[in-house]
Amino acid sequence: MHHALLPDRDPYLPVFERWIGNKTADLPVEVQQPVTHFATWHHLRRIRDKAAAGEETRAAVHSAKQEITETVKFLTWLHTTYGRTAATCTQQDVDEWLTTGPTTRHIIRTFFVIARKSGLNRQVTIGFRDPKTARLLSQEQRIAWIHELLTSTNESVQYRVAGMLLLLYAQPLVRVVELPVTAVTDTGDSMTILLGKSPIDVPEPFSALVRTHVATRPNLRTGSGPESPWLFPSSLAGRHLHPNTVMDRLRTLGINILGSRNRALAELVLDCPPSLVADALGYSPQVAFLHAAKSAEPWARYAGRRVTRPE
Repeated sequence: MHHALLPDRDPYLPVFERWIGNKTADLPVEVQQPVTHFATWHHLRRIRDKAAAGEETRAAVHSAKQEITETVKFLTWLHTTYGRTAATCTQQDVDEWLTTGPTTRHIIRTFFVIARKSGLNRQVTIGFRDPKTARLLSQEQRIAWIHELLTSTNESVQYRVAGMLLLLYAQPLVRVVELPVTAVTDTGDSMTILLGKSPIDVPEPFSALVRTHVATRPNLRTGSGPESPWLFPSSLAGRHLHPNTVMDRLRTLGINILGSRNRALAELVLDCPPSLVADALGYSPQVAFLHAAKSAEPWARYAGRRVTRPE
C-alpha cells in the first residue's frame, strides 16, 4: 500500500469489524441485540464514514471499543441481577451501576443517548461526568523528568524526544507520533517546531537532542526507506510509531503521562495568555482557559490590563 502496489485500506476498520463479531458472539440474545445495534449503526457507521473520507480512525476505534465494552458489562449485569433489558432498564438501575463502580462506567451514557433517539428507552438520562480532580505532577517532578530525559542515556533518543515534547509543550502523544519531520526547521543557529498555528522556538539543549534524532531516525531500513515523512517512523512501511508504543515506554520509565501534560499546560498558561498558548500548541482556547482557571490565573482580564508608566 505504501508503494501504491495495492490500494489504500484503513488498518483499523477491518479489525474493528471482526472485534464487534467476536465481542457479541456469545452474549445472551437480550444483551446481544441492543449491543450489536449500538456497535454497528452508531459506531461502525461513523467510523466507516471517517475511513471513506481518509480521516484517521485509530482514536475513534479505541473510544468505540471502550463504550461497547462498558455497555456489554452493564447490560449483562442488568440481565443477570434483575432480569431486565435495555428496553426495561430504569433510572434506578443505572444510578446503582454508576455509583458502585469505577468512573469508566459513566461512558455507557452514549448508549442511552442512542437508545433515547431510537425509542428503545426514553426513561433513562445520564448527564456528563464532571471530574472532581485532575492528575497533576508537581513542577519539581516535571523539572526532574526534563533533566532526566535531556541527560540520561538509559533510553533511546526517539523516546527521549517524545517525552520532552510532552513535558515541555504539553503535547498529547497521539499528536507527537503524527508529527512530520518537516515540522522541525533547523537553521543551525536556531530551531523551531510547528505544533499549532505558527512555529515555536526549540531551546538548547533540547534542540541538540532533536537534531540528533532527526539525523539518526530509527526504522528507516523498512519499506518506508529514508524518505519516510514521519518524525517518529514505525518499523511498518509508511506508518509512524503507534502512540501506545510511546506511552508504554514512557510509563515504564515512571512518567505519569496525563499528569505531565496537565502540569506543562498549567505552567505555560501562567506565563502566557491562554489564547496564545492554544494557538502555539494546537489546543482549543477553551482547554487553555480551563487550565488557566484551575491555576487561578485571571488571564481573562489580560486584554483589559494597562501598563501604568511614571510621568
